[in-house]
Amino acid sequence: MQEIKIDKLNEAQLKELSVFSWPIWQKEVSKFNWHYDTTERCLFLEGDVIIETKEGNIQIGKGDFVTFPKGLSCVWNIKQDVKKHYNFE
Repeated sequence: MQEIKIDKLNEAQLKELSVFSWPIWQKEVSKFNWHYDTTERCLFLEGDVIIETKEGNIQIGKGDFVTFPKGLSCVWNIKQDVKKHYNFE
């Protein structure tokens, strides 16, 4: 099972990872299929998203630091416009 990991990191932890220098991705309310060829780590600055997987649905929003595992196939169901810092590993 490919697990999506959600953390709440403090300012020091985010700075240590250089999160604020990562690119920003934005997307309006929409629904689309996605497959991860590599691991992605991201910090949600805005938005409300339900990630639909075979294992169930996961809700993600502002302040969540999320790791999407390599090999994951899912559906992004964006309920509120998203803005996030992201990094592919």
